[in-house]
Amino acid sequence: MILRLMLLALVALMLASLVVGAAGLGPAALLADPQAGLLLAVSRVPRTAAVVLSGAALAVAGVVMQQVARNRFVEPGTTGTAEGAALGLLAVTLLAPGAPVWIKMAAASGAALAGAALFLALIRRLPPREVLLVPIVGLVLAGVLQSVASFIAWKADMMQLIGIWLMSGEFSGVIAGRYELLWIAGAAAALAWFAADRFAILGLGERTATGLGLNAAAVMRLGLGVVSLVTAMVVVTVGMVPFVGLVVPNLVSRVMGDDLRASLPVVAAAGGALVLACDLVGRLVRHPYEVPAGTVLGVLGSLLFLWLLWRPVRG
Repeated sequence: MILRLMLLALVALMLASLVVGAAGLGPAALLADPQAGLLLAVSRVPRTAAVVLSGAALAVAGVVMQQVARNRFVEPGTTGTAEGAALGLLAVTLLAPGAPVWIKMAAASGAALAGAALFLALIRRLPPREVLLVPIVGLVLAGVLQSVASFIAWKADMMQLIGIWLMSGEFSGVIAGRYELLWIAGAAAALAWFAADRFAILGLGERTATGLGLNAAAVMRLGLGVVSLVTAMVVVTVGMVPFVGLVVPNLVSRVMGDDLRASLPVVAAAGGALVLACDLVGRLVRHPYEVPAGTVLGVLGSLLFLWLLWRPVRG
């Protein structure tokens, strides 16, 4: 029932996304103006697909990261993963500016994986009962990596790129041919669903998972691969979108519990719907100009996160 409602909301938002913009694209315009169909195919459909793929993939990656780290207050954007991807992109841009997109994708994914692995290595040294230290360590690591990336970019006069990769969540420039990497992120998120039961067992702890017959190290490597690939693809294409992987999994788990096999499709639909709703608000609040979806989501996501912290869990 919950999945059906989320899918209906997502479909409604997708239809609205196709017609809302600086130029109206209602049925009458499509029939009367031959250029309207071209605008729909080249701009509106790719943009809508990019928003949904980004939101869904990041929400699922947030669930995976929370299971791997065994902490509900982490996501790819607060564990050094996104900053690692930006460092990888920055290195490729400086060392091989003419490199094809697959090399940039591989460098960003590898650097994101290194950032996530470093985060896990750091939190293993923390006292097990100090749960709130985990997100603090993630934020500190993310801040350090971002400072390094910003210093290198400042020296190389590339500060604008760092701002795009880590602080925008901007979809206005998405057109056909410039968003297709996000389908790889969607495929990685789909892979997480097939391993949902393994991630749920891993969330019980490495010792418990091993005692239940799970190869905890292999599942952890799979989880890190999913998170790093999703993060890298989103950062490369539209820049990091904040709070999706943090608030959506927590909101869904309050309603559906910790059955990842059942809840991951809802998490994906809710993530896509949330980012799409924020993108629509950004298009309308200063129409015909736009506010980046990441800016709108930063405000809304922080409010939702504060509500999660203060609202007690019932039932």
